[in-house]
Amino acid sequence: MEFGFTFSNTLAAILTIGIISFLWRDNPLYKLCEALFVGVSAGYWFVSLYYQNLLPQLFDKLGLTLIITPHADVKEGALQVLFKQGRFDERILYIFAGILGIMMLMRLFPNLGWVSRWPLAFIVGTTSGLYFTTYFQSNAMAQLKSTIIPLNSINNIVIVVGTVCGLIYFYFSKEHKGVLGGAAKVGTWFLMVTFGASFGYTVMSRMSLLIGRIDFIFSTWLGLVK
Repeated sequence: MEFGFTFSNTLAAILTIGIISFLWRDNPLYKLCEALFVGVSAGYWFVSLYYQNLLPQLFDKLGLTLIITPHADVKEGALQVLFKQGRFDERILYIFAGILGIMMLMRLFPNLGWVSRWPLAFIVGTTSGLYFTTYFQSNAMAQLKSTIIPLNSINNIVIVVGTVCGLIYFYFSKEHKGVLGGAAKVGTWFLMVTFGASFGYTVMSRMSLLIGRIDFIFSTWLGLVK
């Protein structure tokens, strides 16, 4: 029997057991593992977003990288072009993105938290407008096209009936009585089946993660399973 009592395996096993211990009850070990997980995740995503977005999309384009590290291997930014050559560079507009980012951080200060609402509203509005066309084509039109099909098979009939009845369920301009009420009830059944299947898929995906961690503990760490 071979044990995998290395430092990394033991630490991973303790953290796994700490998270699973919540099934017993809330305890200090679980809180420690949860805080560690949240902290490490936040740190990882901060560094990742800095090097993938903030540095190339703001600092490099404006030329702040060259100001901080003059010998950096990057092209001249908008500030260098503006001050050295005296001509306008469209990349200077990225400074407004930086200002919005700083305004977003004002949420950390209770007295200035209201300032963060302006960039948040700008982001929500522009993102909604930019993705409206994309989602309309990929979701609405694609689903509409998939519903307009010949009723020559049971599968096609089920798809069309389920889609129409599901839409009728969300039609509230008229009281759901008679034929309309019956169709809405059928739509409720289809919606419940859809939500149940989605929930079941989520549970199974989480179970696969749990099985993987249990396999790690009994196989890799304890060596009880080969």
